[in-house]
Amino acid sequence: MGNGSPNESVESMTEERHPSLRRRCRSLTGVRILSTGSYVPDAVVTNEHLHRRFGFDSDWIVKRTGIYERRHALPHQATSDLCLEAARRCIEQAKVRVADIDLCLVATFTPDYSFPSTACLVQDQLKLVCPAVDLQAACAGFMYALVTGAAYVVSGASDLALVIGGDANSRVVNPNDIKTYPLFGDGAGAVLLTRGRPDQGILAYSMGADGSGGDLLSRPACGSRMMPSPELLEKGLHYMHMDGRAVFRWAVAILCDTIKDVLDHVGLKPEDVHLYIPHQANIRIINAAVDVLKISRAKVFNNLEKYGNTSAGSIPLALDEALAEGRLRRDELVLLSGFGAGLAWGTALVRW
Repeated sequence: MGNGSPNESVESMTEERHPSLRRRCRSLTGVRILSTGSYVPDAVVTNEHLHRRFGFDSDWIVKRTGIYERRHALPHQATSDLCLEAARRCIEQAKVRVADIDLCLVATFTPDYSFPSTACLVQDQLKLVCPAVDLQAACAGFMYALVTGAAYVVSGASDLALVIGGDANSRVVNPNDIKTYPLFGDGAGAVLLTRGRPDQGILAYSMGADGSGGDLLSRPACGSRMMPSPELLEKGLHYMHMDGRAVFRWAVAILCDTIKDVLDHVGLKPEDVHLYIPHQANIRIINAAVDVLKISRAKVFNNLEKYGNTSAGSIPLALDEALAEGRLRRDELVLLSGFGAGLAWGTALVRW
């Protein structure tokens, strides 16, 4: 996700943005993740496919990102379809009644429509009787939705909350842009939240935003600021635009800083955490951060080589696969961290 060097000091990276925007950590305990589910489309797009179709260098993609393939939604699929299937699998795993779900939150920045919300589309398909709303924090979206859902459960406003993260990035990235197109894929993941023991849940979280960096990663057209027109479409302003180098540097810094923040808040060290699941953006971002913090790479779950950056779907998709592989058990500690456009971030230490 850019050309910044992972060897640059975290201090120099942090100084470029506004570390003062990071506020103190908080906690939301007494909640637990009851089940998980995930879904990726059937269409596999390999680096070799991109080489044949667009002339992209397959070796360059692997070296710069760690990605070998990604999934793209089929022509008849939209973000709600991905989210719906992930939710169904999550509900089936939990063996709960759909009628008992009393909140539906969907994190996405590629909604089916500006309105109605993707959450309402999912709510209708599942026949839920509950509030349904989208949250938009790009690649940090699932973390925002997770904290929001946990707050509802802890407060008693919800007994069983369905939290979904999903994006169809292939619909908003420019196929002619070698710096962004190979990075992104489509996918979704879901969790069900319910009450847990007092020592379960989010032991510490850091969540925030730095809107001054909004222009580093954006989709300029197709909103109320810049309505679509032939001229804007000709310029490709309806596609995602990213300053890869600047985003890379910021992402490494915020990942390092917020992991340290949440661990310091509860008096733990990096080695006390059983599993780390960072947003699957770029293997160089992940490795740079964990190496600075001296976290064993064996403790870091990665699946981006198969799926690329699925944005809001990234963390719940990785969490579901980590659980399926037996990488996380009850009462163990897992650290989740999302970061992206906004600029926005969310990092949480969870007792499973």
